[in-house]
Amino acid sequence: MLTTRQGIRPLNAGDLPAFLELTGRDPVVNVFAEYRARTTSLEPRWLGGEMWGRWSGGDLVAACHVGANLVPIEASEDDALAFGERALGRGRTVSTIVGPQLPVRAFWSMVGPSWGRPRETRWEQPHLEQRLPSRVEPDEHVRRTTRGDLAVLYPACVAMYTEEVGVSPEWGGGSDLYRARVMQLISRGWSFARFDEGRLVFKAEVACATPYAAQIQGVYVPPERRGEGLATRGMAAVAEIVKREIAPAVSLYVNEWNAPARTAYERAGFVETDRFSTVMF
Repeated sequence: MLTTRQGIRPLNAGDLPAFLELTGRDPVVNVFAEYRARTTSLEPRWLGGEMWGRWSGGDLVAACHVGANLVPIEASEDDALAFGERALGRGRTVSTIVGPQLPVRAFWSMVGPSWGRPRETRWEQPHLEQRLPSRVEPDEHVRRTTRGDLAVLYPACVAMYTEEVGVSPEWGGGSDLYRARVMQLISRGWSFARFDEGRLVFKAEVACATPYAAQIQGVYVPPERRGEGLATRGMAAVAEIVKREIAPAVSLYVNEWNAPARTAYERAGFVETDRFSTVMF
């Protein structure tokens, strides 16, 4: 098997079985990586980047998704340092580093001095999975969105993204691309919302899904409607629909300081199973 320094090489379609075995060690935490692998067959032209694998004794022991997002997969601290050393040889091409806390911290310790000051770091992000029964009744008014909802849904998506990330997704002429992403989620049946008298009061989306898990993103309630329990009951409804129709496990990650969101997720049956970290440029 041809490998490069530190036993790392880019993966390809022939490595897919080994990669799926790797992500299968924790299919909930690794849902993004497995989703990308299943939808691209690890072909660089579809990945929009590369999937690096680290091999030992003929076995794939860790991986790293290197696209717009850099995501370490089943990586120990040593694996993450090795991926970081490889990354130094090509310079920063990613906009975000995200994943389990230990490998993200290790990777950043290697590349940080060369990659420059990030726009923001979020080191403490609880990774949550719905493992308990919801303490509230699911909101019966939450439903899948349709193309007809776009005029109301899209501004809420922009507002959520801007509030969460700190930069509008429309910045730099990105509105067409972001609108296409929202439409893609609608067409897949991965976009959910509640509307009151034509106004959106809650929304959430499935970011990625595999046969084993789905990850929720974009949870949003307009500021003037917060504190009414809409997120709690809405998330209970979304999790119920997703587990019934998309994947058997539902997860998300949240900023540690977002106490209202964490309370809502806890009441909807979500418990912490890991810690994530994110570095944004």
